[in-house]
Amino acid sequence: MSKLDKEDRKEIPAKQYAFPKQRKEPLEDAKHVRNAIARFNQVEDVTDKERDEAWKHILAAAKKFKVDVEEKDWREIGAGKKGKH
Repeated sequence: MSKLDKEDRKEIPAKQYAFPKQRKEPLEDAKHVRNAIARFNQVEDVTDKERDEAWKHILAAAKKFKVDVEEKDWREIGAGKKGKH
């Protein structure tokens, strides 16, 4: 996964972020999708409704980039056994 600087982030359309309004957690490729899942609970200043929408974005990106996601809901992240995403 390449590290995105501030200028790179400006170039990414808002719809390619898990949290488009906040421009948090880009979903550019499989590595970014896995990273977005791993960091999901660390995102601050978002509502549960925004998390619900972000999870939909992540699941769509996961399907696109063929990333297996065990959790069906973001509330399951970190619950139970840890597995590969």
